[in-house]
Amino acid sequence: MLRITCAAAIFAAAVQPALAAPVRDRAAEALSQRLFPILDAVGGSPETVARLRADRALAPMLAARTQRTAACAEEAPCVAEAALWSEQEQVALAGALDRAATPMLRERRLVPDDGVAAGIAREVRGLNAILRVYALGMPARYPGIDGPSVAFGSSEAQTRLAAAVHLRDTPRQGSAQALDPSVELGLALLDVNDRTDAAGFEPIDGGDNAAATARARGLDWARYRYSAIVLTGIGPEVREMPLSPGGKYHVRLAANRFAAGDAPFIIVSGGRAHPHSTGFTEAVEMRRALIDRYDVPADAIVIEPYARHTTTNLRNTTRRLMALGAPLDRDAVIVSNAAQSSYIEGPAFAARNQKELGYQPGAIGKRLSPTELTFRPSPVSARVDPLDPLDP
Repeated sequence: MLRITCAAAIFAAAVQPALAAPVRDRAAEALSQRLFPILDAVGGSPETVARLRADRALAPMLAARTQRTAACAEEAPCVAEAALWSEQEQVALAGALDRAATPMLRERRLVPDDGVAAGIAREVRGLNAILRVYALGMPARYPGIDGPSVAFGSSEAQTRLAAAVHLRDTPRQGSAQALDPSVELGLALLDVNDRTDAAGFEPIDGGDNAAATARARGLDWARYRYSAIVLTGIGPEVREMPLSPGGKYHVRLAANRFAAGDAPFIIVSGGRAHPHSTGFTEAVEMRRALIDRYDVPADAIVIEPYARHTTTNLRNTTRRLMALGAPLDRDAVIVSNAAQSSYIEGPAFAARNQKELGYQPGAIGKRLSPTELTFRPSPVSARVDPLDPLDP
């Protein structure tokens, strides 16, 4: 009797049936839109793909990438290595997209403030990072909370990589596969490793945010001194702990500040970060505590459930304010413990923002108390950067 010793062998022997048409995968679609909005829009536009494949500068490069992948003969690590984009390939792709896709992207409001070429550069750098971390064994930026949860080189890791390669080849409606299959491979690698955090709460304006979103539509922002209270996270390191002791302290600080009545919303910011692969989302737990313990109305709380660091607490909060229609020329108030508040005010935090985000998510203003700082958000925070694929 034939004995299969590795689940990866099942994938290696799999025969793909002929499909009548690509199917829609809502989970992959949501992740693609969050991580690669420009490439996702291109993939969903057959006319744009056709123009790109006919581009004299891009077509030879795409053909060379196809040949490079074909030479791997479905050997998964080789396929992942071949999917990486070189600097020269990135430049060619950015130039072709700028020529062929800008009108379509502008119509869909997907042109970043610094242009299509800069946006594509971020998306491709992020894609390369996903391939290196989840397929080729490079360490994540923050290995304590990021990256795959199985050891690189293990039989389980090999099985997941083989599955991702087969998913890359399986047609999906709206995918960029027709242009280049590398994006689909990146999405598949996150999927098979259960790291689809970036799309876990989409559409973000619904769900727990539905009541606040509806209230914001008719809000007179001029009635309030501040646009929002920003409640930063302080994640637990105990696996079964929903909300850390420090998180409970932050929640009470925010409840007290909200009682002053000079801000219409509390934005609770914190993702599924600590400890590695935790099942709890900090923003959700803080929201629950505000409602259950302090009777804060649900329509006064906005969850920002993706941030994994203090830098992205402020960046993502700015995105929520923009989505709510809040005036960005009005201050918000950051509430946190005194040590974190002091850090946010200092030069080390500004330097970290510049290094990791490439900009300042806003301007830190005056200190109101040992635990409160004013914050003036910046619209550059809207730039999507999948270099952190769990929170782009």
